[in-house]
Amino acid sequence: MTQLFTVAITDIYRALVRLPLAGLLGWQDLRQRYRRSTLGPFWLTISQGVMIGMMGVLFSQIFKTEIEEFLPFIAIGMIMWGYISSTIIESGMVFVASEGIIKQLPIPIFTHVLRMMWRNILIFGHNLLIVPLVLLAVQKSLGWVALWSIPGFILVTVNLTWIVLLFGILCTRYRDMPQIVASLVQVVFFLTPIMWMPKLLPERTGAYLLDFNPFYHLLSIVREPILGAMPSLLNWGVSLGLAVAGWGVALLFYGRYKARVPYWL
Repeated sequence: MTQLFTVAITDIYRALVRLPLAGLLGWQDLRQRYRRSTLGPFWLTISQGVMIGMMGVLFSQIFKTEIEEFLPFIAIGMIMWGYISSTIIESGMVFVASEGIIKQLPIPIFTHVLRMMWRNILIFGHNLLIVPLVLLAVQKSLGWVALWSIPGFILVTVNLTWIVLLFGILCTRYRDMPQIVASLVQVVFFLTPIMWMPKLLPERTGAYLLDFNPFYHLLSIVREPILGAMPSLLNWGVSLGLAVAGWGVALLFYGRYKARVPYWL
């Protein structure tokens, strides 16, 4: 087991030393995706902004919730969920999409995980511009507590990175896995308070549906500070515990199967 950890950590260290390479590749991916486009990734921002505005007005009426309270809630939730869901769904192709580079160049395989993470962080940064516009529209200001969303986002990214590493290996070996992962992500979307507020649930149902949903806790440690509230100790505890346990499993799995990834491609 110690040897597996050593193999995994060594490769990850080598990738972190070459972090500018992963950043350059991720930036080139984004430029290639929106080549010849005038607005580039801002098209995603515009479309998501329109969707958030329309859904905020509609669902605030359906759930009989004040628009000033519901619109920031759904805006931050949709933007964070876009980052989480797109990262998890794309994890299935993280190594398959880089097949040529993996087979031809002797760079750490974990570099491609960092490459994909950086690409999605850039897209998230573009979409994040919607939040101050929404807060301005509902005349809601940010307090100092909003700074807690920064370590919250870092913790979310740490969790997503081990998920990408683990799912990337599994989906490289089993090519049906990406479709399964995408379907599960859609189901989790409806079980997570993104389009609906937790306070609308009955107390007993909410306890089961929220406390045992790790994505709720990951969303809360970023969303709650921006909305002016501190995440609960349970939110932080589950998110931290998930990171520690997840990285432990991912490192063992990576150390065991890293050498086989090029053969599965």
